[in-house]
Amino acid sequence: MCGKHEGRVGKGPRSRCGAVCLGDSHLCSTSCRCEGQWALQPLPQGCPPTLAALCVPGQSQWWTQPLSHCDLCCVSALGGQRSLEPGPHGQACLLPFPPPTPQPGPWLGGHTCPTWLNPRMWLTCPGAQTSSGNDPDWASYTLGVFICLSCSGIHRNIPQVSKVKSIRLDAWDEAQVEFMACHGNDASRAKFESKVPSFYYRPTLSDCQLLREQWIRAKYERQEFIYPEKQEPYSAGYREGFLWKRGRDNGQFLSRKFVLTEREGALKYFNRNDAKEPKAVMKIEHLNATFQPAKIGHPHGLQVTYLKDNSTRNIFIYHEDGKEIVDWFNALRAARFHYLQVAFPGASDADLVPKLSRNYLKEGYMEKTGPKQTEGFRKRWFTMDDRRLMYFKDPLDAFARGEVFIGSKESGYTVLRGLPPSTQGHHWPHGITIVTPDRKFLFACETESDQREWVAAFQKAVDRPMLPQEYAVEAHFKHKP
Repeated sequence: MCGKHEGRVGKGPRSRCGAVCLGDSHLCSTSCRCEGQWALQPLPQGCPPTLAALCVPGQSQWWTQPLSHCDLCCVSALGGQRSLEPGPHGQACLLPFPPPTPQPGPWLGGHTCPTWLNPRMWLTCPGAQTSSGNDPDWASYTLGVFICLSCSGIHRNIPQVSKVKSIRLDAWDEAQVEFMACHGNDASRAKFESKVPSFYYRPTLSDCQLLREQWIRAKYERQEFIYPEKQEPYSAGYREGFLWKRGRDNGQFLSRKFVLTEREGALKYFNRNDAKEPKAVMKIEHLNATFQPAKIGHPHGLQVTYLKDNSTRNIFIYHEDGKEIVDWFNALRAARFHYLQVAFPGASDADLVPKLSRNYLKEGYMEKTGPKQTEGFRKRWFTMDDRRLMYFKDPLDAFARGEVFIGSKESGYTVLRGLPPSTQGHHWPHGITIVTPDRKFLFACETESDQREWVAAFQKAVDRPMLPQEYAVEAHFKHKP
């Protein structure tokens, strides 16, 4: 920590600890000269907006944000055990003083900056595909990648492969910084994701911990996307094993044998190990799988949904081994992918991948009334799955009590906030009305935020034009009050 001092950008007096102050955002000027000291300077247009570079003086534009807003990487590259330390007034102090002369960095278009501070390394965290909302303030100095806080915890669990440091708080030696400069996230993806199957699920920031952990382990620990032979558990077209399945009536989880066969286009399960006939056959054509750890009450909980007599049927399964259940999940996606390739021979992989599995648009409790709209409102668990709005008495029910098809506005479907003025019997104040060509459906939400989220989910379906196959679903759909 710096001693007491009054520093401005570029003035940089030494404190009692021998540090040079690099700036105070409240005191800095956008046109100041540095008089030979170092300063924080913004990177050129196109670089991450929160990234700052250490530059020699002589430029007219200077960084004006507090250091807490800057993703400033590996200042230890300036030699030895140097790092950034906060000053008493929000300044940044570089320990120790003075820094060595930087070398020109061609990626800055002629700006004189340290070559190791390469913005190409500052891409999104490779642990998830949409980590832009999470600043990569951590790094694996054995893999050469920058990662977010969430993924850093997963990396710490595989210390034989990945060792993690904070790029703000930890000290870095010169060899570690040089290693980071020679690698980075782009280079990591080129190596560790070179042979990811099209069907393999790439987790996002919003996905459950299990999916993100197994993605990281598959990439770095098992190196499945470097050696395709390691992908056999989910790419062979056949898989069988035992999973814990929730009983439909008693709610107990019991071990059941499951068989996935692409040749038959089905997932089957058996109530007894020696049973010759399966208890249920789920066609790949109508199957979906999504992880639901909170609902199922297990961190590896997977919900599998399929159609039976044109109605939705749910089964809830898990496996104690995280890799096993994720392999099952990706095996189901692989089977769906190969089925769709046959069904739509002209479609590209990019067109098919979004159809392999889907997360629900929205789930939660609402109140509903019956078709006459004179019955009392009852609390039910609702699931919005694509264009199907299903409701259940309990979130873990095997069958929906009823389903509503939500088509497009071109087909006469509308979503309205509120309820008709004469509506009575609802306990929750925030109403929603769905108008279909046949009737109106009335719902009530407990909070305004719930109402807003449900309306957004319904409106998303209504605003999307219907596909030809969705007209067929609409024609055969059973509206159950």
